[in-house]
Amino acid sequence: MRALRWHGAQDLRLEQIPIPRPGSQQVRIAVQYCGICGSDLHEYESGPHAIPVGTAHAVSGRSAPLTLGHEFCGTVVELGSEVTGLQVGDRVAVEPEYRCSHCAYCGSGAYNLCADMGFAGLMGDGGMAEFAVVPSYMLHRLPDVVTLEQAAVLEPAAVALHALHRSQLAEGASCAIFGLGPIGLLLVTLAKLQGAGTIIAVDVSPQRLHMAKQAGASHLVDAKGLTPRELRHTIASATAGLGVDTSFEAAGLQATFEGALRALRKGGNMVMVGLMSEARLDAFDAVNRELSLVASVGYRDVYPELIGRIAAGAFGPSAIITRTVPLEQAVSNGFAALVQDRSQIKILVSPSAGCNNQH
Repeated sequence: MRALRWHGAQDLRLEQIPIPRPGSQQVRIAVQYCGICGSDLHEYESGPHAIPVGTAHAVSGRSAPLTLGHEFCGTVVELGSEVTGLQVGDRVAVEPEYRCSHCAYCGSGAYNLCADMGFAGLMGDGGMAEFAVVPSYMLHRLPDVVTLEQAAVLEPAAVALHALHRSQLAEGASCAIFGLGPIGLLLVTLAKLQGAGTIIAVDVSPQRLHMAKQAGASHLVDAKGLTPRELRHTIASATAGLGVDTSFEAAGLQATFEGALRALRKGGNMVMVGLMSEARLDAFDAVNRELSLVASVGYRDVYPELIGRIAAGAFGPSAIITRTVPLEQAVSNGFAALVQDRSQIKILVSPSAGCNNQH
């Protein structure tokens, strides 16, 4: 089969590799779509960051080179001998977090904090291939009314919903979302569905701000050229001079980290979603205004909720998809396009034959 394999930074190779066979508790799926995530871009541009090199991951048993892609879905084509609850032909979404199933975190149900946490497509082989083999616990069967295109965006939607669960955002409350990539835009949509009152979307891209407006943002802030003081004043002006109840940092930048903190009212809470190696914090300000900071990683127990919302017609995550490309164009029209073109939000790779390149 064909698979897009990570060998090193700037070294993704479309290769022919053997079709994988499932173990007793695994399932092989024919991949329909696989989204390109910001984590994939980091590995492509300057990795390895999460990809194991030399030493295999404890749960997957894999190390580089490996097949990228953790935002994927498809159709079941082969079941391991001990798998129950699924059958060949089922359309499924993949919740790609590995679980060791025996550490304290897995035992308490917090499997996203597993002592050996990892993701298929980063710490093991993923979905940028014609077929993928994953543990059966990763699969969620899709109702007929949920399309595979919608299922391809469930993974970033799960990140956003888990972050929302980690927040203290109440119905009618105000929030600001810094960074309008896929996670930020989905946060706008889900905050609106949760009943947030004022939703302030902050970015430097006019195209992304426009998409945030369509997703339900009540206020748009183009932060390009604004000083921190001007940005704080703009957000305060939209909230009776107080600042927002909750802010979400979804870009992983020092500037957005500081902006998300400054945007808060006294007693407000900030959720860190974006990935960054370190951040500078004005601890005096945080203490003086009694701010709360929480972090959010991955997701747990949210896929059924998201699938139910899509099936009920209340949530349409595929609105963030801007392009679909065949596997052969994943690097040139996928990874490179996301690096160079800020108007691209979510690009799907389709390993299946006859992929339509237009969206």
